[in-house]
Amino acid sequence: MRKKLQQTIKPLLKTFFLLSLVLGLALGHADGALAARSGGRIGGGSFRAPSSRSYTPRTYAPPGGGGYYAPYGGGGFGFPFLIPFWGIGGGFGSVFSILIFLAIANFLVQSFRRNTGNSTEEADYNSNSTVAITRLQVGLLAQARGLQTELNHIAETADTNTPEGRAEILQEASLALLRHPEYWVYAGGGTQQAKLNAAESQFNRLSLAERSKFSEETLSNVNNQLKAALAKEALPPAELDNPTRLISEGPGEYLIVTLLAATLGKLGIPPINSADDLRQALRIIGSLPSEQLLAMEVLWTPQAEGDTLTSDDLFAEYPDLKLV
Repeated sequence: MRKKLQQTIKPLLKTFFLLSLVLGLALGHADGALAARSGGRIGGGSFRAPSSRSYTPRTYAPPGGGGYYAPYGGGGFGFPFLIPFWGIGGGFGSVFSILIFLAIANFLVQSFRRNTGNSTEEADYNSNSTVAITRLQVGLLAQARGLQTELNHIAETADTNTPEGRAEILQEASLALLRHPEYWVYAGGGTQQAKLNAAESQFNRLSLAERSKFSEETLSNVNNQLKAALAKEALPPAELDNPTRLISEGPGEYLIVTLLAATLGKLGIPPINSADDLRQALRIIGSLPSEQLLAMEVLWTPQAEGDTLTSDDLFAEYPDLKLV
């Protein structure tokens, strides 16, 4: 009796073991497929205090002819040009001498104020300036493949090593998103305020959090260092037609684009609750002036052709996004 029972149970156990093994392999393959998300990244900037910009003063001719002098600095006080007018005879000479004296006094006062003001401003900037760190994310339908092409082109041609180049990148990326409102599905974002000495680490934390959602950065241009991963070989037709692979990966449904910007002063975007809010936020980020922009990044996934981002991926990695 026992022998018969063992002979009956043994095939069942073997079948159960094989089913468990197949199921485990299938689930493991699915997890790997969902995790395989390529990403693109464009960025650069510096949180160091900006150096004072050079200024070339204009020259003016004093009343009554004669030499030129620069009333706002550059090349000395101009005494050699003013001395010939000092002591010209007659009442006109006395009045003119007084005017010259007042001009020199005014110049010295303005120079003193400007120099002391610059020192105070630079000290405040180094120690106590406010930096706004803004993050804006847009989830689009996968049909917006043209946007991926635009972002790839920006990454391959952009100058990420100058303030003007970085401001232009944000402008172009914002414009690319504004031109595809028909694909907008989800969005989210906000602004955090930080002091300058803590702003860089806070900006890096946000950047790392987004980059960690990629399995690989297949295209990046950071501080003019362009890097691109080699294109993966096409899968054989047998594997492409494998229904198990299609079920495990699911259809590609979405594209996520993230804009990060660190700016001097207090700056904020509106809460993103509608398409109009998203449109306004994109316009704010896209119009940031270069002298205000300290650092920026544009990140998007998927980047590589053929990679997918499913709804499961979206809800797992970007739970804060809202329908717009």
